[in-house]
Amino acid sequence: MKAKTHKEALLLKDIPNIGPAMIEDFALLGIHAPSDLQKSDGLTMYKTLCRKTGVTHDPCVLDTFLAAVDFMNGAPAKPWWDYTEKRKKMLQE
Repeated sequence: MKAKTHKEALLLKDIPNIGPAMIEDFALLGIHAPSDLQKSDGLTMYKTLCRKTGVTHDPCVLDTFLAAVDFMNGAPAKPWWDYTEKRKKMLQE
């Protein structure tokens, strides 16, 4: 069951929208605990992941990073696709 608040997220898998593939991506980025996301930036994480893997990942990965970081900083849980508009604006700037 997913955490309802960031305080309930004891493991990365507890964070809404986060599954095994995203946990592997987090590991590549040196993120091993939910609290690691509190000092992270979703866009920087996405750019670093693309550079480290040599692949341009689907933009929904960025949406998911944004959702996870926001959640761990106290925002209510939202589906990753709620961040699509925010991501599009970020990438335009």
